[in-house]
Amino acid sequence: MIAELGHFALALACVLALAQTVLPLLGAHRSEARLIAAAPALALSGLLAVAAAFAALLWCFAANDTSVMAVVANSHSAKPMLYKLAGAWGNHEGSMVLWVLILGLCSGAVASFGGDLPATLRARVLGVLGAISLGFLLFILATSNPFGRIWPPPMDGQGLNPVLQDPGLAFHPPLLYAGYVGFAVTFAFAVAALIEGRVDAAWGRWVRPWALAAWSFLSVGIALGSWWAYYELGWGGYWFWDPVENASLMPWLAGTALLHSAVVVEKREALKIWAVLLAILAFGMSLLGTFLVRSGVLNSVHAFANDPERGIFILGLLVFYLGGALALFAWRAPAMAPAGRFAPLSREGALVLNNLLLCSIAAVVLVGTLYPMFADLVLKAKISVGPPFFNSAILPLFVPLVAATAAGPLLSWKRARLWPVIQRLWWAALLALGGFLLCLTIAGARIGPALGFAAATWLIGGAITDIAGRIALWSRPRAALGRAWALPRSAWGGAVAHAGLGVTLLGLAGMGLATDRLVALQPGGSTTLAGYEWKLTEVRDVVGPNWTARRATVEVTRGGQPVTAMHPERRFFPLARTTTSEAAIHTTGLADLYVVLGEEGMNRAVFRIHHNPLAPWIWLGAIVMALGGALSLSDRRARVAAPASKRAPGTVPA
Repeated sequence: MIAELGHFALALACVLALAQTVLPLLGAHRSEARLIAAAPALALSGLLAVAAAFAALLWCFAANDTSVMAVVANSHSAKPMLYKLAGAWGNHEGSMVLWVLILGLCSGAVASFGGDLPATLRARVLGVLGAISLGFLLFILATSNPFGRIWPPPMDGQGLNPVLQDPGLAFHPPLLYAGYVGFAVTFAFAVAALIEGRVDAAWGRWVRPWALAAWSFLSVGIALGSWWAYYELGWGGYWFWDPVENASLMPWLAGTALLHSAVVVEKREALKIWAVLLAILAFGMSLLGTFLVRSGVLNSVHAFANDPERGIFILGLLVFYLGGALALFAWRAPAMAPAGRFAPLSREGALVLNNLLLCSIAAVVLVGTLYPMFADLVLKAKISVGPPFFNSAILPLFVPLVAATAAGPLLSWKRARLWPVIQRLWWAALLALGGFLLCLTIAGARIGPALGFAAATWLIGGAITDIAGRIALWSRPRAALGRAWALPRSAWGGAVAHAGLGVTLLGLAGMGLATDRLVALQPGGSTTLAGYEWKLTEVRDVVGPNWTARRATVEVTRGGQPVTAMHPERRFFPLARTTTSEAAIHTTGLADLYVVLGEEGMNRAVFRIHHNPLAPWIWLGAIVMALGGALSLSDRRARVAAPASKRAPGTVPA
């Protein structure tokens, strides 16, 4: 009965989404106040319906209702409750319900907190969000029903993929979807602005908080997935240029460019057309990621579905939403001439360079991700595109991006001079040179990590210089503390986010100095790596809730002093007949000691041992970046809508 109620709630949400699409857009077009006023109520009603469906799905998984096919395929009574609930969105059908739930939450937020928006603009934004919800609800009901029944019901389910039975993967999809769907709101604002034919400073101020929130959630979601790959897959790496990893990186790059463009629109009413295009592309990249993992074109641990019918449906949605928005953009954009004028050497110019480089990197990732599929489909050629291509193609674009990121905030709006900026950044340049030389001294002639250290210290130094200049730390140090307290949180947030990127780069550069060793040890045997001694004391059997494992104990010492005892495992899941590796990681803050247990034979066990300098800083930097976004978002000026601008001739009053 609960499953039927959940299915009915999805159908009701679909009807409400249709009404949310048609009535507000029609009302805004005809200036009918009653239809315009219906938009918030329809959005909140749709949210309640989708929330009821998701609650029903959670209940089915928590109760292990084996008459529901999704439960049978993705759950088991022996699983811990966390993974039972995570199984609700750890599959294709449930993940789509979570997708539309987050979209409903965004629509509800616009309806509830968008009172300062012009009524017609809010109606159009909610109408576009309703159209997006309608398409995905139709997709769920037509091809991906999460409440489908199976009869007779089996005694128990088949269990979730063992690799996904991890806390990181329980929280990774919701955070990632919050980022993806957050860009649906900026997309809706862009389409609504194109329909109205007007983009101004107020539009930039309305879009920026949504872009900031989506970017922050996506940053944390990507970092959490990278961290999971690092400790769960047992390969010792953090990023493998997997097509689905790339699919999450592309909207992050486009969203970063959109965030900076929205600032220029708000401050200077420049880059308006560019900001609208970026809002469309950021959501288009999010839809592309949805298509890749659900179309069957990829064989990946990220892939949810192998049904071509579903892939065609999502491809149709991608073409409809993205193609329709781009067609509207081509029609309306020429009429939206930019109002702001600026010299190439200015803060606006630096942000334009920032956008061009970010979009160029996104284009490289897009081509490298999709071309092997295109070559296989059209040319019948098997082409592998991996880290060597991406690293070599992105590096020439990344170097000027880092340089502009540190220097851009120090430039004046409209017109700037270069020499004062150079004078303010001289100590950051010395810091970068020192990082470069120090890395060369430690690691020898390894140019890549040394460049990474230089770029990281340059970014961190640039962020400190930005704040120091705003509070006049060097010229009037006595009053600096008071000015720092009065400095807008958005200024602090931008500097913190840039410094967070520098911290992540320090971690990436440190991983370039990582060392590893593959060794077979018998109990009592030992090996050395990076100044540590690694000694195997025992390998024994352990039993978990739905798995058995071989667990090793490796004692690590340095200079004869004990450091830690590590316990890598090889887990066997009888239900799925799958073996997974559970890496043991001990972090010192400056490095990770990393051990993976391999096969056993002849009273020996194979171990892969890694020493990863600065590895924790990769994810620490991502957290700092997200905190910078949250700090900017907490600034009241970023959350309160700007006053409606004067109406252009011929426009409909709010």
